[in-house]
Amino acid sequence: MNWVRRRLGQSMAPVVGGVAILAVWELALLVTNPDGFVLPPPSEIIGAVFNNWDAVFDAARNTGFIIVTGLVVGVLLAVGAALLVTRFRTANEIITPLAVSMNAVPIIALAPIFNAWFGLLSPRSNQAIVVVLVFFPVFINTTKGLTQVEPSQLELMESYAAGKWRISREVRIPNAMPFFFTALKISTSLAVIAAIVAEYFGGRQDALGPLITQSAGLTRYADAWAAVLAGTVIGGILYTLAGALERVAMPWHSSVRTDRQSN
Repeated sequence: MNWVRRRLGQSMAPVVGGVAILAVWELALLVTNPDGFVLPPPSEIIGAVFNNWDAVFDAARNTGFIIVTGLVVGVLLAVGAALLVTRFRTANEIITPLAVSMNAVPIIALAPIFNAWFGLLSPRSNQAIVVVLVFFPVFINTTKGLTQVEPSQLELMESYAAGKWRISREVRIPNAMPFFFTALKISTSLAVIAAIVAEYFGGRQDALGPLITQSAGLTRYADAWAAVLAGTVIGGILYTLAGALERVAMPWHSSVRTDRQSN
């Protein structure tokens, strides 16, 4: 019960702040009543969600599949690459410059290429976009965590004649986990952005990207913002899951221990 009350107390500030922002937003549009304003009041957006529930839900499900699969593959590839570059110098010389170069390429340049490779309507092209955007932050942060280890810890393990894999398992990987989960939280938002933007260039038409563009093109702005809201909800759910996974995977970390002791 103490944990539940504490969580409710922590949630009150953002909930109250969010409600206040929505109330000001609604009141401002009600008072000013701007002609042709493309940002509808929250009441219309919520109404559009329920009025077009089937279309919004199907679009969110299809885009959510792209987001989740691309996120998982991108994270796995990034972690594997980070382990390689910290173990082998040749891998570092090859993978790191390539990752930096790919991160500098905008989505609008990659999307047509991937559509040509995998097919305009294939989900793999949009999944590849998500993989590319997710890869870099997870790779860089995980690599930093694997390499920025206290020398005294390495010396202690080497004094016990520990092998490189044991040092990685017991020292480097635990040290890298806070860096990894920070990148994972960032990547949840990047995956949503990448998937929706990629859908502007190809993929299924019953997805959030096409729903936003089609609704905006027909001046149904409430429907467009309803699709945007669906994407926001997906990102929020993924971020929450990443935070929960962090607590489960790092019970030894100081932030988790402090949180549990205060309960």
